[in-house]
Amino acid sequence: MLKVLIGPSPLAQKTGPFLDLLRSAGFEPVYPRRQAQMTEAELIEQLPAVDASLAGSEPYTRRVIESAPRLRVIARVGVGYDTVDVAAATERGVPVTIAPGTNHDAVAEHTFMLMLALAKNLIPQHLGVKAGGWPRYASAPLRGKVLGILGLGRIGKAVALRGRAFGMTVIATEQYPDRDFMTAHGIELVDVDTLFARADYLTLHVPATPESTGIVNARTLGRMKPTAYLINTARGAVVNEADLADALRSGRLAGAGLDVLEQEPPQNCPLVELDKVVFTAHTAGVDHQSLMEMAYSAAQAIVDIFAGRWPTEKLVNPQVRR
Repeated sequence: MLKVLIGPSPLAQKTGPFLDLLRSAGFEPVYPRRQAQMTEAELIEQLPAVDASLAGSEPYTRRVIESAPRLRVIARVGVGYDTVDVAAATERGVPVTIAPGTNHDAVAEHTFMLMLALAKNLIPQHLGVKAGGWPRYASAPLRGKVLGILGLGRIGKAVALRGRAFGMTVIATEQYPDRDFMTAHGIELVDVDTLFARADYLTLHVPATPESTGIVNARTLGRMKPTAYLINTARGAVVNEADLADALRSGRLAGAGLDVLEQEPPQNCPLVELDKVVFTAHTAGVDHQSLMEMAYSAAQAIVDIFAGRWPTEKLVNPQVRR
């Protein structure tokens, strides 16, 4: 029987349509030995015995891919693939797929959760009440404020719609803008420097590319209002963490909400010690509904490829198509 590794720890021992689909296609699910994100060493230990991988954020490095001679598909449960060495997979003829259109609403909701937590001083009030106090002070509004969106793809659009519902003015920077969408929802297209300068809440929704890596840095942070907040539910590499920490310490920025970091879990991260930051553990795209939808999309990609069908809209490296 064909074997498929169910990599993401939130899917450990879960039932659902994705498992029914895999089993009906002749796949036996295999689970990590511990319920946590797998390391490179753990992948190298388990992958040689499997034919496909339902992959989370595990590091599919060249070493990992070269250690798995049976592996025929890496199907990401998500839309990013920066943890996969696509070049190494392509060299070995291994398709890498993503699950587009499955978690943008989850990320958008999470973005607003972080935004509201910062604006409404959720963490200080929560901790103050638990400590026996009754901290009462005015908080920042969202209505009437400028929401700046860096990247107006599926997720950015979902955030924009919610921003409009909150009564915010929405501006965006996007390399390939959907002008019909922007016109329909009153969104202004601006350049990067204008985005940073005008936003009261700046939220990042771009992949980690050579162009976007470190785009949040001392120079761009220096353009922001001292009352502004930064939200990152995209990729940690987009933000220079040392520069962000300096901006927060110096009062150049009011606060930050971060779901992603340069190193996950963080080690020696200067931001962890700062009270002005609200953290979550790279969970923005994972709620109960999106998790099942992403898992089913990834499972369908595996089943399709083994059946000789190519899910073109999901395929990251179409050059492997045979």
